[in-house]
Amino acid sequence: MRSHDFLRNRRDFLRASAVTLAAGALPASLFSTSSSSIPPKPHRIILDTDPGVDDAIAIFLALRSPELRVEAITPVCGNVPLSLTLPNALRLVEIAGRTDIPVAAGASTPLVRRLVTAKYAHGNNGLGGVDFPEPKLKPVSETATELIRRIVRANPGEISIVAIGPLTNVATVLKSDPTIAALIKSIVIMGGSLSGGNITPAAEFNFYVDPEAARIVFDSGIPLTMVGLDVTRKVLIRDEQVRALEAAQNPVSQAAGKILRANFDRLHKTSNAVDFAMHDPLTVAQLIDPSVVTLKDFFVEIETTGELTAGQSLGYAHGPVRRSPPLETGLPAADSPEAEFKPNAKVAVEVDPDKFFRLLLARLTSAA
Repeated sequence: MRSHDFLRNRRDFLRASAVTLAAGALPASLFSTSSSSIPPKPHRIILDTDPGVDDAIAIFLALRSPELRVEAITPVCGNVPLSLTLPNALRLVEIAGRTDIPVAAGASTPLVRRLVTAKYAHGNNGLGGVDFPEPKLKPVSETATELIRRIVRANPGEISIVAIGPLTNVATVLKSDPTIAALIKSIVIMGGSLSGGNITPAAEFNFYVDPEAARIVFDSGIPLTMVGLDVTRKVLIRDEQVRALEAAQNPVSQAAGKILRANFDRLHKTSNAVDFAMHDPLTVAQLIDPSVVTLKDFFVEIETTGELTAGQSLGYAHGPVRRSPPLETGLPAADSPEAEFKPNAKVAVEVDPDKFFRLLLARLTSAA
């Protein structure tokens, strides 16, 4: 075909296409720039945490993921006392090279209970026993409650709280400022279980430590996502994955490898364990890639009064919602009322462990 014939044919095709488009026969998207090429805005989060071995890995994952913008880190007592979780958070931020992120001290005790820690699982210092240098970074002068309130009120509807420790800080914010619930975008929680506990037969550790705080959060009306033991017990890190972290030459992977290796060695001596669960990193990962877990609507309530069951999370997938039968007093009584079924949380019920570990290792071992 000669060049002038080609040009004439091309002009005819474009003219015909314009006529067809005007008539609505062709989708306009074929002739316009797709907005899908514009990357979405990062999910803005406050990371509420009690570092903690798996908390440390979760913090690293959040800080090395462009899908997330960490506005603040608010340590709370839990896995170890606040006197350790606070400097641990400062150390981890320094290692990740993110000293721009404010770190604020949170609650040193649960709302009404004595603190029970998990040093047996995380080592005496919370980081598997690894002795990192004292942090140079200092916490901000605000408390965690003050910092969370300020950030949320300055950015209504834009901030999610990712709570991977006991919910004491979050509950304290809700108690101190009852109108703030409407301004929080969502709360993503590592905690709870619909299939039995890990510190008692009934309760998962974070809810066990502060059941009253968990109750306040689940009664708040804020959109909730619960990533509990139903899925986190299925993401078990093993020696070969730790070796992959140790082999990568960046400060985050090296620190993560040291923490996990030390915890492996300690647990192997005491319990002959060959793996342990990445509870908190999974909670962060499902924000980065929602396809890692499958969520299902539930109405979740937290038990606070049972001597043997405090901290238990009970999930209703459908109505009716029934309470325990009333005590027999011999007096006339109406039937126990049934509460209306209305889901208050999306609960993770399935997980893709391979996809999770591919994401985790890729982020922590990359040079960037």
